[in-house]
Amino acid sequence: MHMPPGSGLRSRDPITSNGGGRGPIPVDYDWGGDGHRGGGDDDRFPSYPERLRRVKLAVYIVLASIVMLFVGFSSLMLARKSGTRYDMATNNYVSDWTPVSLPLKLLFLNTILLALSSFTLELARKQARRRVALFGLHVPGVSLGREVGFPWLGATLMLAGGFLYGQYRAWGMLHHHGLYMGTMISSSFFFILTGAHAAHLLAGITALTYAGVVSFVRRAPENYRLIIDATSIFWHFMGVLWVYLFALMYFSGV
Repeated sequence: MHMPPGSGLRSRDPITSNGGGRGPIPVDYDWGGDGHRGGGDDDRFPSYPERLRRVKLAVYIVLASIVMLFVGFSSLMLARKSGTRYDMATNNYVSDWTPVSLPLKLLFLNTILLALSSFTLELARKQARRRVALFGLHVPGVSLGREVGFPWLGATLMLAGGFLYGQYRAWGMLHHHGLYMGTMISSSFFFILTGAHAAHLLAGITALTYAGVVSFVRRAPENYRLIIDATSIFWHFMGVLWVYLFALMYFSGV
């Protein structure tokens, strides 16, 4: 298109109109870009990928410490299980490790609940990406409507709550049979391993609850997506960790 001299317009400049004759609508082509959210003074604000990389690094550091903690617990438990003591009555070395009768059906059900929570959290992540996309395509003066969809984040929190309640019921079943943390060495490790895992999972629940609050007060959907993306790494790790702990307790005779 031919432009008259001095018009101040270039052929490659995007021209949009809001239909009201009030001038062009700014179009942001840098949504979720590779460096910054915009130019000029906005260059001091990192883009979403950069923010996500920083948060992921913090999550990986936390996960590394959790791995070290549970590796220590596992090693100590296996070493204690294989240990023996000298019995003067029999003049022989015997093991004082007494296996605990685990509520396997309940623990297996808890495992299914935690696995389902990982699935629903992935659906919540996809939902968060859609919200960011809709927000990025928003045109002033034109309502895109409120996105209606299944509350996958709420479903994740309900499943996580069911898992914690199931763990509480498992502890109650052991108490009903007279087994407490100080009753036997094996029961001590059961309560330590499951309790430490539940405490870390509760931290993940807190983060997801905060994400729900951010979504409820209708802040920038980019912040909601950031929390969901970062927490999902931690959440899936806690699911894998529980499967490992369940298998460890089952095959080691806790």
